[in-house]
Amino acid sequence: MTDANAAAAKGGKRLELTLRAVVLGCLLAVIFTAANTYLGLLVGLTFASAIPAAVISMAILRAFRTSTIWENMTVQTVASVGGAMSSIIFVLPGLVMIGWWLSFPFWQSVLICILGGVLGVTFSIPLRRALVVNGGLPYPEGVAAAEVLKVGSRGAEQSESAVRENKSGLWVVVAGAVASAGYALLVGGRVFAGEAARFFKLPAALGGGATGMGFGMQFALLGAGHLIGLTVGLAQLFGLVLAWAIAVPILTSPDTVAWLTAHGVPSIASTLPAGVSAEELAGTVWSREVRFMGAGVIGVAAIWTLLKLAGPLVGGLTSALAANARRSHGETLERTEMDLPIKLVGGLSLVCLIGIAGLLAWFAQSAPALAGSTVLLVGGGLVYVVLIGFAVAAICGYMAGLIGSSNSPVSGVGILAIVIASVLMLGVMAVAGVPADPSIIAFALIVTAVVFAVAVIANDNLQDLKTGQLVEATPWRQQVALIVGVGAGALVIPFILNLLNQAFGFEGGPPAIVEGAQTLAAPQATLISALARGVIGGDATCAGT
Repeated sequence: MTDANAAAAKGGKRLELTLRAVVLGCLLAVIFTAANTYLGLLVGLTFASAIPAAVISMAILRAFRTSTIWENMTVQTVASVGGAMSSIIFVLPGLVMIGWWLSFPFWQSVLICILGGVLGVTFSIPLRRALVVNGGLPYPEGVAAAEVLKVGSRGAEQSESAVRENKSGLWVVVAGAVASAGYALLVGGRVFAGEAARFFKLPAALGGGATGMGFGMQFALLGAGHLIGLTVGLAQLFGLVLAWAIAVPILTSPDTVAWLTAHGVPSIASTLPAGVSAEELAGTVWSREVRFMGAGVIGVAAIWTLLKLAGPLVGGLTSALAANARRSHGETLERTEMDLPIKLVGGLSLVCLIGIAGLLAWFAQSAPALAGSTVLLVGGGLVYVVLIGFAVAAICGYMAGLIGSSNSPVSGVGILAIVIASVLMLGVMAVAGVPADPSIIAFALIVTAVVFAVAVIANDNLQDLKTGQLVEATPWRQQVALIVGVGAGALVIPFILNLLNQAFGFEGGPPAIVEGAQTLAAPQATLISALARGVIGGDATCAGT
């Protein structure tokens, strides 16, 4: 152990939630949030930043003789949860795509992130006992991060090796960033092509349908692929083959279209004009049919996971309440069992819900079509956030424990959430007599964004809490660090989104200021906004306000 670690083990001062750890964690959170935001909008993929944050933290804090493994744990926790906050981009850009926002208003965006994120932290506290302590789940990234922290904090005979390993890891991160930035500049200068795609129609012997293939060369994707691992990479490859080599060719085949038409089944391909290009045919069928099939599969998986978790969740809540009762009767709990007091957790949750109610009321009052239904919308929105928010927190926490935070299908939970929100908005329209209006779609997206913030934070929190359990960190200190990380990520997201919106633009939003810039795909936000429009307004066009 280091001197400080050894002193703490003997009962001395335990450095854990320190100012230097929080500041460094916030700085790293800004960096990882920016990287994840760009990568997520480009290809719809984000990565867990816990392990890179741990490596960087140990390399920097090694300069302080009093640094401890628990301080590095704090840095990693703040940085990783801030980076995870960037996944809100899977929903927020939808408000620009439907024309409701022209840019990302700072305070509205920050409040959505902070209120939903802190609620994700409070929801994950009772889930810690159910999923981390008693769940028996592997939490692969949490275990790996704990091993990284332990390697950097071993005895004096191994400390020099650990120092070299930490410095080497830091320089690999820096070198990768420089190489990626250099290649991006060359692509921007048209020296290299960033990506290439080709669409074609298949011969009649293979059904006569259309499909396509593409190749993209981005260092960010190489890094993300390394982080998610071979197993998940192969799963994504299988999904790619299933979509473009099987589903798209079949659904664009003239024989399939004729059969569906003869049996009265709607077909997107049948609505396209004759002689349409292979690119338009394959792209339209993929965007309007195939990816919705994937959304349905993810939705069913989410519901099944929630049903399996019912028993452990009840046990976790019971355990949390029992621990709080023992503490209130003067019993001293073990340090590794000391969560934030359940009364404080309830108070924080209540404050967040009051803030969410104010946000929803302000939005409803600012939309003429919704102003008369403010009470119904706010009340229904709060019930939705509590019930669906806790459900998705449990689902995401379970999936993170099973396959890791980077691989957890958080976007699928967002798809399920927007479908439920859109159906509920149809109920509001029927009860209150509100006509189909763009503001209804926007309201559904905002409520879903809050729930999504709950989901992404719970998804990352439980992975971090597993790391904390393995290095014997104090849970309540780690939970405070989680809340700090939420704030750090939330404050920077609107700035990054506005910069990217101005430079590249989103489909349906204002044009980019950079001539010839490729519009950001934002695949999840595109799908989620399309689902909301489809359920609530059909093909209604949303005008901005």
